[in-house]
Amino acid sequence: MLVSEIKDDADYIQRDLTNMLKFRDKKSITDLDLRNKRVLLRVDFNVPMDEHGNITDARRIRYTLPTIHYLLNENCRIILISHLGRPKGEVDKSMRIANIYQRLKEYCPLSNILLADDCIGSDVEKMAKKLKPRELLLLENPRFHPEEKENDEEFAKKLAKLADVYVTDAFATAHRKHASTYGVCNYLEEKGYGFLLEKEMKFISNCIAKPKRPLTVILGGKKVEDKLDVIKYLIGVADNILIGGGMAFTFLLAKGYAIGKSIKDLSKLDEVRQYIVEANESCTRIYLPRDVIVCDELDYPTKIEQVPITEIRENHVGVDIGEETIKTFKKILNESKQVIWQGPLGVFEKTEFEKGTKEIATHLVENHIYTIIGGGDSAASFEKFGFQDEVSFISTGGGASLELMKGTLLPAVECLSDK
Repeated sequence: MLVSEIKDDADYIQRDLTNMLKFRDKKSITDLDLRNKRVLLRVDFNVPMDEHGNITDARRIRYTLPTIHYLLNENCRIILISHLGRPKGEVDKSMRIANIYQRLKEYCPLSNILLADDCIGSDVEKMAKKLKPRELLLLENPRFHPEEKENDEEFAKKLAKLADVYVTDAFATAHRKHASTYGVCNYLEEKGYGFLLEKEMKFISNCIAKPKRPLTVILGGKKVEDKLDVIKYLIGVADNILIGGGMAFTFLLAKGYAIGKSIKDLSKLDEVRQYIVEANESCTRIYLPRDVIVCDELDYPTKIEQVPITEIRENHVGVDIGEETIKTFKKILNESKQVIWQGPLGVFEKTEFEKGTKEIATHLVENHIYTIIGGGDSAASFEKFGFQDEVSFISTGGGASLELMKGTLLPAVECLSDK
């Protein structure tokens, strides 16, 4: 990109911002006529569980309660549907909704909550029709049916038969065109979004559309391909982009550094080089690691050391950012008014490789830097370190927040009713 072309690119970014903010033109739960209606509420109760089936973090259930309580106050009959895990289109007992049902009863003690054996079929239809005002029916995992992920029309029609109105509060699945998140909207006239999904979209889109500057974006994680469209979009929007995690090694390789046995994506090298050049010619600066933590073997390392990026050898596997990189990143963050973080900076799941992610997270929390965590592994790292309640905002959806950061209108929102 030539410097003379930057203004045109800024205009392109503005058009993308307009597209991203189109969710405001869609109906929210408060725009719908809900009184005494039968409502199909798509939630995301895909909560983590231990080996005994006990819920270890129920926040996704708790975060949906404002929407549920609003519907109860409207005298609605509520039919809840959520996937759990990845059962691959088959019934998996470990991914049944029963445990969620018990926790939901604890959170809504004054409501009668029923549990269905399936999410479609004549028996489920009868239960839905017999629901009384202010009663809830929790459907079984829709991903037990392959038609769910295939966005099958007949499957979507059967879901739509259960209700008069559709409301989605499942931000974490809003980027998926599945039957219960997208296809069902074709067969119900009134559909809108709930309070959690609205909150998520407002936080992330406003942070990009009207950022507090300097705006710094931290991008990490394994796969560079997941973040490239985000980088493309953020050039000219963000002031700084800090890159770590496994994706950093594709960037280092693109700049001519040896990366040993570190994770890489050779198919994206030309695209990475292009974005590095474009960033250099815009107001956005991309920062790569200066040094890294490497080991000889990821699962059972016998040797762990810190090396400059100029000294990564053939047998090295990069697993974290080093001390100099941490210092550089902290300095940039100190000058930042707003931070968006998507993806850990190392293999934080292993204690010996968690330092980079933990130190940057600690720095943000201790210095009260306005930070939005983009769900997924980033959220998991904050939970591991006990910072989940000390950060400005943690999104419930990693993939959805990435899609939103690309400047797109999420499919599960696009299909909702216009105001």
